[in-house]
Amino acid sequence: MKPLRLPIAVQQAVMRALREKLQLANQRLERHYPEPALLYQQRGTAAGTAWLQNWEIRLNPVLLMENQEAFINEVVPHELAHLLVWKHFGRVAPHGKEWKWMMESVLGVPARRTHQFAIASVRSRTFPYRCRCQQHQLTVRRHNRILRGESEYRCVSCGELLQPGDYALSEKAV
Repeated sequence: MKPLRLPIAVQQAVMRALREKLQLANQRLERHYPEPALLYQQRGTAAGTAWLQNWEIRLNPVLLMENQEAFINEVVPHELAHLLVWKHFGRVAPHGKEWKWMMESVLGVPARRTHQFAIASVRSRTFPYRCRCQQHQLTVRRHNRILRGESEYRCVSCGELLQPGDYALSEKAV
């Protein structure tokens, strides 16, 4: 798959937002945290991830292009907050009170754990599986692991082993 080429203006807007929030955090925390590396390699439905030990932020270029302003205002500070919390507090819950404090009190951004972007363009193909209580959609990776006999998956609600097929069809057959 060929990577999406981001316009330089979009990359500059992301970097500007990152630097502004980092400067704000350094002032309020009275520290000098370095600028993290920015990579546009995040895939799937996640908007971004913070790689703590590498001090880097990976952003989803497709979701960035589809939601530029909201992405820059929400996702960039969200991932930066993860890095800052890790440096400032050490290992804590990913979206715990420290992260919420960092988002709201230090960076001045509402603390939302998940994005609300449309994900149809980045959602991968899924395969229907069922248990006794509901329908499940498994990713290609999990589906292939089942086919190769490497894994099996259970429903977190009823504990039953997932079986290939459509829940609605299996109900009608009973």
